Amino acid sequence: MIREYTFEAGVRNLERGIATICRKVARSVAEGKRPPRYILPQTLPKYLGPPRFLYGQAEEADQVGVATGLSWTEGGGDTIAVEVTVMPGKGNLLLTGQLGEIMQESAQAALSYTRAHAKELGTGTVDFDKIDLHIHVPEGAIPKDGPSAGITMATALISALTHRPVHRKVGMTGEITLRGRVLPVGGLREKVLAAYRAGLKTVLLPRRNEVDLVDVPRKVQRRLEFVFVERMDEVVPVALLPKQRRTTVHGASARTRRSVENYGQAVKPS
Repeated sequence: MIREYTFEAGVRNLERGIATICRKVARSVAEGKRPPRYILPQTLPKYLGPPRFLYGQAEEADQVGVATGLSWTEGGGDTIAVEVTVMPGKGNLLLTGQLGEIMQESAQAALSYTRAHAKELGTGTVDFDKIDLHIHVPEGAIPKDGPSAGITMATALISALTHRPVHRKVGMTGEITLRGRVLPVGGLREKVLAAYRAGLKTVLLPRRNEVDLVDVPRKVQRRLEFVFVERMDEVVPVALLPKQRRTTVHGASARTRRSVENYGQAVKPS
């Protein structure tokens, strides 16, 4: 009920849901019907209708250009998928998903860091003037803002440009600077709980947020592995897997990938 029929910081809607079930059971008793002894998860739709809310889940497979971030909302924490696609172009950066001004600036900072450290990251053969980069955050009907997706965007960018898959069980949050520093963020408790609900195993957090773990339940802390980072170069080895020969770039067909690799030698074949 909490996960699929409520989305709030309190318990008001949860109380309403329980009351709705009690009224329907009481009515069945008044009608002379045999009431159920237990209300099971699979019978909830009978009393409350179809689920109203869906919570984030870990990706089903390791993918290139798709990184899992952690976000905070008024109703609690949630996971967000940041997708990056590389295509032939003229060096443009396209941002979609109803991103706010601060989040757009984070995307620009992530790209600038990636370009400035191309040699260390393994993207030195990429001609950024001959490709376009498209960053998309799904659920475009929901406005999104804030700087905490900075390292998530940078990870997805590096993954798409190096063809290294992102580990599907790794989630992250943190603001990124042009020098690659990872700055602290807010809403840590809610974000960690979202990672736990989504089935993630490892959570990358800013070093200065380590003191905030005191607010996270012990049970959740025992189930997750926390990696505290101060710089972006500490994020990459944990989040990215080794390059695979036949990795599928998210959102790009084989023909598109070949055109990117051959378009003016924008990406040098391995």
